[in-house]
Amino acid sequence: MQSFDKPSILIIGCGDIGLRVAKQLSRSHRVYALTSQQNRFQEVRKVSAIPILGDLDKPDSLWRLSGLAQTVIHLAPSQNSGNRDCRTRNLIGILAQGSNAVRRLVYISTTGVYGDHRGEKVSEITPVNSQSERAKREVDAARALRLWGPANGVAVAILRVPGIYAADRLPIDRLKAQTPALLPEEDAYSNHLHSDDLARLVCATVYHGKPQRIINACDGGETKMGDYFDEVADAFELERAPRLPASELQKIVSPMLWSFMRESRRVTNQRLQELKTPLRYPSVAHFLKTISKNP
Repeated sequence: MQSFDKPSILIIGCGDIGLRVAKQLSRSHRVYALTSQQNRFQEVRKVSAIPILGDLDKPDSLWRLSGLAQTVIHLAPSQNSGNRDCRTRNLIGILAQGSNAVRRLVYISTTGVYGDHRGEKVSEITPVNSQSERAKREVDAARALRLWGPANGVAVAILRVPGIYAADRLPIDRLKAQTPALLPEEDAYSNHLHSDDLARLVCATVYHGKPQRIINACDGGETKMGDYFDEVADAFELERAPRLPASELQKIVSPMLWSFMRESRRVTNQRLQELKTPLRYPSVAHFLKTISKNP
C-alpha cells in the first residue's frame, strides 16, 4: 500500500528503464508514472507506481501533472522529427503551474549530442556537435531545461547515456543475420551502459545529483563497435560478423544504423563518482561472463 507520507516522484516515460526506476524508488517514494497508453496501467502498477494517462504531444492531456510531485524524472524520447524537442517544452510548460512546485528534475539525454570526434575522448565540458536530428532535439531539450531550471528554482541534472544493453538488448539477431560491421581500421568507438546500472544511476541522481550538472552515464569502456559484436558472438558461440569498408557498408544498412556507426568517440565518465553508485557491470565483458550461452 502506498504511504501518503512519502515524498512524491513523477516519472515521464514508462519504458523499460522507467519501470526499473519506478520499482526501485517506490520503496521510499510515492511514484507516479506518465503513460500515453491505458493498456499499460497494469504493468505500471506491478512496480508499485500510480499510472497517469497523458500524452506529451497533447499539452491539454497533461493537466494532471501540475503540482503532482516535487521531483520529476524525464525519460521520454523526443518526437520523431524536427530540431526542437516539443515534448520537453510541453512538459515544462505544465510543470511551471501549480502550487506544489517542482524542485528537482533529472533528464536522460544521449552521448550522441557530442557528434563525431574521430575516436578522440570527450567529457562533459566538450562542446556539443550534434549531427543527427535526434541528437539536435536532445541538445534543444537540455538547453530549454537549463534555462527553465534556474529561472524557476529547479535543480536540473542531466545524464548523457550511450548505447544501453541488457540480456534482451544484445545484437543477437544482427549476428545471426550476419549483418556486416566496419573493417577494424575504419571502425568507430562505441560506448555502453547496462540497463540495471542506468536505472540505479537515475535513482542516485535523485539523491546526489548537483544542480545544473551534466554527467556522462557510461561505463567508460573504449571498445570499437565491431569488437563489441565479436565479444557478444564469442560469448554465445555465434559466428562473428563479417567486416566491410565504410563505402560498401553504408549502402546496405539503414540511415539510422549508419548514423550510429559513423560517429566515433570515447566518452569519459569521471563525474560518475559524484553519484556514489559503483557500476555493477563496469564493462560489457563483465556482463557477458554472467549470462547463459543459449540466446
